[in-house]
Amino acid sequence: MPASLTRRQALTAAFCLCCLPSRLRADAAPRAQPAAFQEVAPGIHIRRGVDEDATRANQDAIANIGFIIGRDAVLVTDAGGCLADGQALRAAIRAHTGKPIRYVLLSHIHPDHIFGAGAFLPDNPTFIGHANLPQSMAARGAFYQSHLDEILGRQKSGPLVRPTLTVATMQTIDLGDRRLTLTAHAPAHTSTDVSLFDHATCTLLPADLLFVGRIPSLDGSLTGWIAELAALSKLNAARAIPGHGPVQMDFSAAAALLNHYLTALRDQTRAAIASGIGIDKATMTVATSERKKWALFDDYNSRNVIEAYRELEWE
Repeated sequence: MPASLTRRQALTAAFCLCCLPSRLRADAAPRAQPAAFQEVAPGIHIRRGVDEDATRANQDAIANIGFIIGRDAVLVTDAGGCLADGQALRAAIRAHTGKPIRYVLLSHIHPDHIFGAGAFLPDNPTFIGHANLPQSMAARGAFYQSHLDEILGRQKSGPLVRPTLTVATMQTIDLGDRRLTLTAHAPAHTSTDVSLFDHATCTLLPADLLFVGRIPSLDGSLTGWIAELAALSKLNAARAIPGHGPVQMDFSAAAALLNHYLTALRDQTRAAIASGIGIDKATMTVATSERKKWALFDDYNSRNVIEAYRELEWE
């Protein structure tokens, strides 16, 4: 697609542009992004992403990313939004530990979570993703990479690194006296969502299955997302690390806010369909009562309505 791609064109395109901007901002000069990591629980270090869309200035460092240190090895989750973001993450790991980086979790298909993976190729880790991720990368990867390069500058997005280990249901890995459970979810935020639970600290890392403050982007299944939130609540986690928002939250409280938006989106879309309101008009009315609760609401709600309408229209 051309560089002049508009938000409306993007909304009707085959691929979701979640966490990419509505217009290119090539005039914005890059600014240094300090790799400020917070230890939210013993051995779990997280960098909060900025509540923005990708720009040349922020280098797509917009997702919460981090690493978990075990007795024997390190797991990365997620890899970051571009090669430079991944390199900053790798440098932060090396400032904390010399243990081998053995695993890199790619929690789902969206660019702000995967394009830093190239920074870890010299470590020869196992790259982990959902069983659907290879297919999704084949369908979307080149498009995402091209569009991100237009934003950041030629070839700065980083290579598209495919998973070497895929998870279809659940997978347990051990970092040395530290057991982590990876769960592959049914379509929800995307069709490629993987969450992580650290048993040592009862910490849940649901990635973008949990948004806080920044409006969620629907790219999988609305009803599925609501169901997956309910399933995650049964873990009784001591803390949760959202994909976007504060570096740690009480899961129940954060999930309740997200569920409120998703439920409003579902119920009001169903009402619009039942009333014979077309999809274009629905984008102007559905869930607008939620506007003041979410950053970037006007950038994403219309697309969420379109996705919800397409899903619910043939119930």
